This record gives sequence, structure tokens and C-alpha cells, in this order.
Amino acid sequence: MSEVLELPVKKLSDAAVVPESAYEGDAGIDLRSLVNITLQPFERALVPTGLALAIPEGYAGFVLPRSGSAIKQGLSLVNAPGLIDSGYRGELACICINLDAHNPIEIQVGDRIAQLVVMKVEQLKLFEVDELSETSRGAGGFGSSGLQ
Repeated sequence: MSEVLELPVKKLSDAAVVPESAYEGDAGIDLRSLVNITLQPFERALVPTGLALAIPEGYAGFVLPRSGSAIKQGLSLVNAPGLIDSGYRGELACICINLDAHNPIEIQVGDRIAQLVVMKVEQLKLFEVDELSETSRGAGGFGSSGLQ
């Protein structure tokens, strides 16, 4: 059994829903809309959740699209994954986008719009060098491993 990270959450509105896992062992918890909104094809909007979190130092929150909403409706996030730094205490909001070319997406208060995953992150200290160590991949970028 893995450790459980306790995460303080503050409701900023009575209509906000404190997220919880759908199934034991799930990595993500669903974030829900605080507003009713219609997204036309290819339209994007900032959708509030009515929640604020206190993510501990050494961790970060990552807001990701929900796969069911993506395949069934075309609902996604513009900046997937959205990053929530540990020092942020403001309202969580999701930059939603309708990727369906033909149909609007109706989002109602309480609808699940995204999922939050909280992960441990390392602090970085960059230092400049003249050369980097060699690897088998080298500078091979996008598509360098081929199609099959």
C-alpha cells in the first residue's frame, strides 16, 4: 500500500465539490465545474472549480483532461497538463477547449471537467557546461525513432 498525502482544500463557494477518487488506487481526482457554460466548436474558456489547494512544498499539481470526456465530447485542456505550483493558493480553474468540429459542449455546474494528479517534484539547480554527456540517442528529436 502506498503512502497517503494529506492535501488541504478550501471551498470558495457552496456549489464547489471537494474532489475524491472514483476508485481506490486512482492517480487522479476529478475536478468539477462551478459554472454552466457552452463551448462552441474550437472555443476555449476558463472554467472555475471553486476550490483552492495547499499543495505541500516538494510537490506539484498537474491538471489533465479526462479521457472519457475527450473521446465522447472532444473536451480537452488547452495547456494540458496545467501546472499548479506548491506556493499557489488561488482558485483552481481549467482552460477548457472543445475540440469537436461540429458540436457544442454543454458543461453544467458539478460536471467533471478535468482531473488533478499531485506528484513529488525535484528542485532544480541548473549549471552551464561546454559539453553534455553522450547518449545513444544524441540530438535525435521528434520522430528520430521511426514509425514502427
